[in-house]
Amino acid sequence: MAKIEFGTALPSMDNIAQFAQRVERLGFDYLGCGEHVMFHGPVGNTFISLSVAAGATQKIKLLSSIVLLPLYPAALVAKMGAALDVASNGRYNFGVGIGGEFPKEFEACGVPVNQRGSRTNEALEVINRLWTEQKVSFEGKYTTLNEVSIEPTPIQKPRPPIWVAGRKDPAMKRTAKYADGWLPYMYTPDQLHGSIEKIKSLRKEYGRDAESFIPGVFIFTATHTDGDKGREMAATRLSKQYAQDFSKLIGKYAVAGTPEECRKRIQEYIDAGAQTVILPSACPTNYIDENTRLIGEEIIPAFR
Repeated sequence: MAKIEFGTALPSMDNIAQFAQRVERLGFDYLGCGEHVMFHGPVGNTFISLSVAAGATQKIKLLSSIVLLPLYPAALVAKMGAALDVASNGRYNFGVGIGGEFPKEFEACGVPVNQRGSRTNEALEVINRLWTEQKVSFEGKYTTLNEVSIEPTPIQKPRPPIWVAGRKDPAMKRTAKYADGWLPYMYTPDQLHGSIEKIKSLRKEYGRDAESFIPGVFIFTATHTDGDKGREMAATRLSKQYAQDFSKLIGKYAVAGTPEECRKRIQEYIDAGAQTVILPSACPTNYIDENTRLIGEEIIPAFR
């Protein structure tokens, strides 16, 4: 049976170093960080925040969860990702998504939102080549390279692991063709099981090993000795974060309740095939430390 790995995500841009050190001490395998240029509230930048975390930690793997890849020139992302892998001594995991839920940030960056899928696909091809080859030439719709190289290249060989986020068919195809892992969110265990089998089949079509990819899941989490309090915290936080009512969606798309209830729900995802489980906090700021402690001490050890 594959080892199950667990992670969490940076809750804010404040005290990044201290939080990273804390989750490393608690035994988490991954520390993730997402990003937006603009959103419904303050959001950081994954490369900058994970660079701070890299300097404060020794072992924990650093996961972009996710880079909004279509908003960047592909060569720039290749450079930043390689530099972060070197700075972290080979701990960087490159997670990408196409975004689109906040179209104004695409407009602000001069990127048509309807190009986000094609830009991401081309960028993944470019980045993979720049990380694994020297003197790369490439002529695409959005990128032109003329015998150029990234130096230094990443420490991890052949390159840092690539994760793709997303729940729809194009994301599954993107995962099968370009990625090592898949990281959906707002996903049920039943959906996860069927999608894993679909990705395995697609990998075979692309001539890739069906069994070597890593199925993951990103699940917002709030745990409390009072299970109703945990569910209330998750609903309040996610309703604010996504500017919609989440009160009736918590049981479906989040892990919330007592530690025992959370363990049971996580087991359903593992039974569905998840091998990497990222558990970002969905709770008030003043409860994040306690939520993270409970995840690290009361939930994760049950799966070790």
